[in-house]
Amino acid sequence: MPRKPDFDRDDVIDRARALFWRRGWAGTSLKDLEETLKIKPGSFYAAFGSKDALFALALDRYADDSLGNLRRLAAEHGPIGALQALPQQIVENDCTPAKACMLSKTLLELQGRDHRLATKANDHLLAMEKEIAQLFDQAQKAGDVGASHDPQHLARRYQSDLMGLRISAERPGIDAAPIAKEIADGLEKLR
Repeated sequence: MPRKPDFDRDDVIDRARALFWRRGWAGTSLKDLEETLKIKPGSFYAAFGSKDALFALALDRYADDSLGNLRRLAAEHGPIGALQALPQQIVENDCTPAKACMLSKTLLELQGRDHRLATKANDHLLAMEKEIAQLFDQAQKAGDVGASHDPQHLARRYQSDLMGLRISAERPGIDAAPIAKEIADGLEKLR
């Protein structure tokens, strides 16, 4: 009978996510994972199978947390309020390992390699876009977005704006706060 791991699996996935988010897939070696996670190779393989499998779990965790955050903002502020609050939250959140989106970073890094994790990242991005489109649809029904706007197109544009904001927030010497404010203020013009 295999023995029970002597580590907290969720904590390990969170720490791996932080490492992968900072360094990317190619920039993170198995040795890096062993050192950061304090897991011996045998235990690592028994628990996760491979670097790719752990990366997939980290991507899922990142996507689930991102969707959960957006839903929490929507519950607190309503649909349009959530969409206005998110850009500033991205800029102000100092506790993340990186500002740039882990999903978009993964897609850009691995798509040229035709890697299955690029497809997984894209699927998560599409799910986020769908969630954003639903918020725009709800905002439209509430009268906060004019009837002439297509919620799907708004969601795609908004998500692109957030990706650009995240990259700007990573760049040295760039104050991304005014960009975040401009994204949020632009939603007022959709009535």
